[in-house]
Amino acid sequence: MNCDARLSQFQHKMELSIEALGKELSGIRAGRASVALLEPVRVEAYGSMMPLNQLASVSAPDARMLSVNVWDKSMVKAIEKAIRECGANLNPAIDGQVVRVPIPPLTEERRQELSKMAAKYAEETKIALRNIRRDAMDCVKQLEKSGEISEDEMYKLSDSVQDLTNEFSKQVEAILITRQKEITQI
Repeated sequence: MNCDARLSQFQHKMELSIEALGKELSGIRAGRASVALLEPVRVEAYGSMMPLNQLASVSAPDARMLSVNVWDKSMVKAIEKAIRECGANLNPAIDGQVVRVPIPPLTEERRQELSKMAAKYAEETKIALRNIRRDAMDCVKQLEKSGEISEDEMYKLSDSVQDLTNEFSKQVEAILITRQKEITQI
């Protein structure tokens, strides 16, 4: 495999890390209703734990309400219980075959906790990026040792890997700042 192909492989891994960060941050409540808030909810159904989105459709009819349209009427109570116990401090109400989930306004203390949680996710992503960089640098050094590339090419590739890492770290910071502004806005 040539150097450009290896470099694009490491770039792809970094892109996946950024994508994972986006998913993690979308699950953090920012004071307004988002269907992503219920993505991690798992419901005990039909003898196993199933994701909520396989049992119902979730929508956000307005900024302070989520609506969960349950497909199988016998699952309404189980879905209501799973939402109540998911740890997001939500109090769902059953309305026929629909579970309504009002989104309470966030307290200042809770906003600070969520902001810290977002920072933690961003730091974990930066650690993942540094691990990918380390693997890439090891690969470059191995290529130089085996004689596949020259010492000059090794330094050039190492610089490219570092530039790539810096670029993705800046993206993480930008994403974090944006999300923290969303969380702390009243």
